[in-house]
Amino acid sequence: MKISVIIPSYKPQAYIWECLDSIKNQTFSKEDFEIILVLNGCKEPYYSQIRNYIEQNLSGYSVNFIQTDQGGVSNARNIALDVARGEYVTFIDDDDYISPKYLEELYQAASPDTVSLCYPYAFNDGDADNQLEFYVTNAYKKCHLKTKHRLSSKVRKYFSGPCMKLIPMSFIQDRRFDVRFKNGEDSLFMFLISDKIDKISFTTEDAVYYRRFRKGSAISLHSDKKQIAKVIIRLIRAYSMTYFKAINRYNFCFYATRILGAVKVLFIR
Repeated sequence: MKISVIIPSYKPQAYIWECLDSIKNQTFSKEDFEIILVLNGCKEPYYSQIRNYIEQNLSGYSVNFIQTDQGGVSNARNIALDVARGEYVTFIDDDDYISPKYLEELYQAASPDTVSLCYPYAFNDGDADNQLEFYVTNAYKKCHLKTKHRLSSKVRKYFSGPCMKLIPMSFIQDRRFDVRFKNGEDSLFMFLISDKIDKISFTTEDAVYYRRFRKGSAISLHSDKKQIAKVIIRLIRAYSMTYFKAINRYNFCFYATRILGAVKVLFIR
């Protein structure tokens, strides 16, 4: 199996069908990738609806549909990683979707020592025709024509989360998302595996990850500054424990930008 496509889902709405349709419409051979969909923290009517979709629309695809009563996107992703069979892993949120050439181009650009990155397209829910200004898209425009990158450069903006890329499973191994965090866990996971990341490549703009912004989604929820400060302190501690336990393996500049990025959140809210 070449690629494992991991999709965590919690009480999904109609957008999940757009996500799954986009995976079904890939130019990449369906024999070469598996879909691991983890429904977490809920069951009906979502379980039956998704099961019916799989039976009616994904015949011939390798689909591992898992339901767990334990909630949390990190837990869902960890469950999927435990059963993933692909040489590479890509994460897709259930309210996002991908272009037809997404998997094909990411795989062509990847190698056992390289993470491949796609073209990000952000939009507000219900207004997909109007592209939003997005910091990761800006990073693509500035970096994709260059042949060499460091994690401390502008390309680091891609590594605040696991989506929009293809990651060799050998980079991840038995390392998992930290379920103690409900905010910042994506960036923490990417830092955890950054000791394996040396080479980075880009697809063309035909490989698109469509990032949907929804009101009420986890990415748009805001907490008070006191609560945010507590989370940031815990995150800094987690980053530092990882870095100083293997200081010779991790990039100091990337570590520093993670710390500065976490602190910056407190001042922009």
